[in-house]
Amino acid sequence: MSAETAHREEVGGLWDAVGELQLSFLRVHGLTPGMKLLDMGCGSLRGGVRFVAFLDPDHYFGIDSNPALLDAGYDVEIAARGLQPRLPRANLLQDDTFAARRFGVTFDMAVAVSLFSHLPWNSIRRCLAEVALVLPPGASFFASYFESPAEPPAATTWIQEPGGITTWIDRDPFHYRPADLAACAGGLPWRFERIGDWGHPRAQRMARFVRLAD
Repeated sequence: MSAETAHREEVGGLWDAVGELQLSFLRVHGLTPGMKLLDMGCGSLRGGVRFVAFLDPDHYFGIDSNPALLDAGYDVEIAARGLQPRLPRANLLQDDTFAARRFGVTFDMAVAVSLFSHLPWNSIRRCLAEVALVLPPGASFFASYFESPAEPPAATTWIQEPGGITTWIDRDPFHYRPADLAACAGGLPWRFERIGDWGHPRAQRMARFVRLAD
């Protein structure tokens, strides 16, 4: 791993495969250039560089807790593609509380790839509560996660195939049953839907949270 690509490996590698997968998946599920997209846990913009090129200028917004990854995403990846005019630097926000309301924007869609796999249940719930503040009724928040079998009790560990990654019930990387995520959205203005396999090379599954009316 070179210093030039460390920011790609830090978000899990698979830069081209997972980056392109994110864009193609959201396009199939209704993303159009004129929509404003919120990318939670955007990291060094593995998906972001594709979204910025696809969306209208100033329509992509990303949040991550790691300022170094955000800097690398903008100064290295966005700059290498000449996309700075399409992405104001202020559209990338360092925040570890998921406070998307700081943008002052209502979004048409939100996505979180490889975020819930690193978050405990209560942090996912906080993320859902924050994203609900910035999406209108009917909008979708897509989030990938590692899944464990639905039958209780939930497995303490599980090996994800393909990929061979060991996930845990109580440590990073976390796994969840669909029922766990549905319960996480309980009492919040969301309807949980399991999409499941979406082609992720390391077996992350996809969930959709549909924003309900208040």
